[in-house]
Amino acid sequence: MPEATPVERWQAALEEAGELTPDIVEQISRVHGDRGVRAIEAVSENRVKAYRDFTIVVGHEDEYIVENGGCTCKDSEYNLDADDPTDLCWHAIAVAVARRIGHVDYHDMWYSDVREFI
Repeated sequence: MPEATPVERWQAALEEAGELTPDIVEQISRVHGDRGVRAIEAVSENRVKAYRDFTIVVGHEDEYIVENGGCTCKDSEYNLDADDPTDLCWHAIAVAVARRIGHVDYHDMWYSDVREFI
């Protein structure tokens, strides 16, 4: 069996702990740098929101849809290496963290309906 990637290691540790410990925060920061720090801030500020159709991360300028580890942000579109599993935008990292610690703000409605009002 192949050795776990750094991302798989912090995700497994987080899943087992069920909370952000100082060691896991350090692992995420080491693997993802500033993107990891921004992701943890977004989770702590309750900016990861799940709707019936999408999971959204509220950024400082817009809301970003995160699906299957991919994101609609410009960072994902232009800066990330699709072949590098550690190269994730902070929105995707925030969703991965929030889901593992049960810190997702659930809304029983369709995001596409909410988006019409924005």
